[in-house]
Amino acid sequence: MMMKENKVYTKTGDDGTTSLNSGLRVKKHHIRVAAYGNIDELNAWVGLIRDSTANVLDREFLHILQNHLMVLGTQLSTIREEDFPSDFINPIQEEHISEIENEIDRISLDLPPLKNFILPGGHPIVSYTHLARCVCRRAERQITELNANERVSPSVIAFVNRLSDYFFVLSRKFTKDLHLEENKWIPKEKKGTT
Repeated sequence: MMMKENKVYTKTGDDGTTSLNSGLRVKKHHIRVAAYGNIDELNAWVGLIRDSTANVLDREFLHILQNHLMVLGTQLSTIREEDFPSDFINPIQEEHISEIENEIDRISLDLPPLKNFILPGGHPIVSYTHLARCVCRRAERQITELNANERVSPSVIAFVNRLSDYFFVLSRKFTKDLHLEENKWIPKEKKGTT
């Protein structure tokens, strides 16, 4: 019996297009593709952060987030609601936003009050988390740009906005867990001022 070969490459994208969930082909630089491409990149950063921490609670929540980001990417690659595979995937909703808010609140309980802007760095995992925050903000900008022309679920926009806040708080938690000083941004006073 011959086994069917499962090839990764299809060659269908050689013309610079890709398929959305509906089967509609769009240019690979389409804002919708850029938006879910950034979510994919963010998911890779989350995987790196998860692999870099030994904290079980953080690892578990990061794993949950990775699953949510897969759903979010699916939502962004779907134009019409009827094309979303809701028979086996639940879309991002208010409960997922609350989940992030609860985690931010849990982490924040042990953090000192924030009195300065924070410079990224101090340890690789802290820097990875700041990079995830930046990719998340880029994704948010592209999602809101997409929303200016094609409707995006308000829950998707709120989820990504809250997620960048989570990464900021998580970076502070990692700094504290590693017994490091936060890299506070302290602007130099202008010459001639008192």
